[in-house]
This record gives sequence, C-alpha cells and structure tokens, in this order.
Amino acid sequence: MQTNRKKTGGIRSALRTAWARWLKHAVTLLLFTVVAALLFSLVRNMEWQAVVETLRGYSPALVVMGVGVTAASFAVFSSYDLLGKWYTGHTLPITQVLPLAFVCYAFNLNLGAWVGGIALRYRLYTQFGLSVATVTRVLSVSLTTNWLGYMLLAGALFTLGYIELPPHWHISTLGLQLVGAGLLVICLSYLLASRYSRRRIWRWREHDIVLPSLRLALLQLLLGAVNWSLMAVLVYLLLPQGVFYPTVLAILLVSSIAGVVTHIPAGLGVLEAVFIAMLQHQLASSEIIAALIGYRAIYFLFPLVVACMMYLLLERWSKRKTK
Repeated sequence: MQTNRKKTGGIRSALRTAWARWLKHAVTLLLFTVVAALLFSLVRNMEWQAVVETLRGYSPALVVMGVGVTAASFAVFSSYDLLGKWYTGHTLPITQVLPLAFVCYAFNLNLGAWVGGIALRYRLYTQFGLSVATVTRVLSVSLTTNWLGYMLLAGALFTLGYIELPPHWHISTLGLQLVGAGLLVICLSYLLASRYSRRRIWRWREHDIVLPSLRLALLQLLLGAVNWSLMAVLVYLLLPQGVFYPTVLAILLVSSIAGVVTHIPAGLGVLEAVFIAMLQHQLASSEIIAALIGYRAIYFLFPLVVACMMYLLLERWSKRKTK
C-alpha cells in the first residue's frame, strides 16, 4: 500500500514538473512571438538608408568615447567578482579574477546567462582550484550585486516618474510608481538585514546563505547601480542630443527585464522594440535603430572578440597551473 502511494506521488510529481516545463516553454515562445511581431510592426517602414547615414555620421571621437565607457562598465562589472573574493575569502589573485569575470560577462551578454554567467564561470574557477561551493557563493554575490543595482535605479526612476509608458501598455503611472517603491523597499530591507539581523546564516538546498556585512551590501548597491548607469551612458551618447538621460536609463532597465523574461540571448529584438516604442514620439526610428546598432557593436560584439582571445589565454593559464 505504501509502495503504491509512493509510486502515485512520484507520478504526480513528474507530471507537475513536466507541466511546469511545458508552461515555461509556452510562455517564452509566446513572449518571443509578441516581441517579434511588435518589432516587425515598428520597423517595417524603416528607412534603412537613413540608418546607414546616421551610423556613418558617428565621429571617431564618439566611437573612442563609447569604447572608453564600455571599458569602464566592464571593469565595474568584473569587480563584482572581487566582492565575491572578499565575501568567500578565496585566495585567487586579482590578476586572475578580473580577466575571468570579464570573459564571463562578455559571453553572458551575447550567449545568455547559462553559458557565460554560470557554465563558463564554474568551468574557469574550478580549473583554477576553487570548489563548486565557493564558486556558487561568488556567483550569488555577482548576481545579487547586479540586480540590487538594477532595483535601486529602477525603483528611483519609476517612483520619480522619469519614464512615460506608451498608452497601449496596460499599466498606469501610479502602478509603475508602486512597482518602483516596492523595489526600493527590497533594497532597504537588504541593507537593514545586513546591518541588524542577528541570524547571519540560512540553509537552502544544502547551501549556506551568509548575510554580507553592511559595507559589502552598500558596495553591491553602488557597483550595480554604476554599471547599469554606464550602459545607459553609451546609448545616450549614440542617440541624438535632446534626449533626457534618466529617460534613456529607465528605458534600458525596462528593456533589460523584458529580455530576461523572454530568455532571448542578448535581448535581441527586445531592446530595439522597447526603445522604439518609448522614444518614437521624440526621435525618428532610424536614429534609434542606428544608436542601438552602435551600442550592440561597441558593448556586445567588440568585448566578445576580446573575451574569446582572453578565454584561450585563461585556458592555457589554468592548464599550466594544474601541471
């Protein structure tokens, strides 16, 4: 009797898992279809010659400035793993941590989090001698830092009303402000817990979750916010003058979370659809698309080329260390 119950419970659990997996794939496909349809409707009448002319109009000085902003952003993001080094106390030198984090970030942006942010990070760190548990804690610090910075900026911008949603988007200004306030509450709660919580360790799925110190939590918020701000600076530089920077930052934050929800690598199409929908009343679509093409070339593709070469060096470096 007990065996039959276990079998029945196992079958139900398997069915629930299969149903959840199917539902996730269905929602992802639906969102991808909606984004593709929206993007097509926005660019079907695009004057591509105007896009090319706008790209040709970018000065070498502007491109160099964009590369400098990109380098600063990647340096900030790579420092997330330095916070992980501080948090875990591992002994890998900074000269190994920073290049490794740079490579993972570049692959993460272009190929998705599972490839760059997770699989590649585990591979490289374990080759350099860290345990899987330590890598998991470093990864958790990096992810937390990134999304704390996101929530801080999004919370502030949404609450202050620095973004105007298109009329057909089914969320009011008040609704967006409430979302922003909620994000700020999460950030504040994290800081308060880091400072005042007496219980510092939680157990979740055989992993110990240790609350960071207040100093580390503040650095997470700061570095995360700086990185997202630098990403928006690059888009702002490539757009025509007259666009309000906080608006560009807010739109980038909205498009980024939309890209995460749809599971599309590099947010391809999502970024463009959201920017065009929100800025088409201020700028020509050709100018927006040109800026985003430049953004992808400078912030996504150029670092990926560098990261591929750096990855080969890291693989050789790790093999020498294991010999």
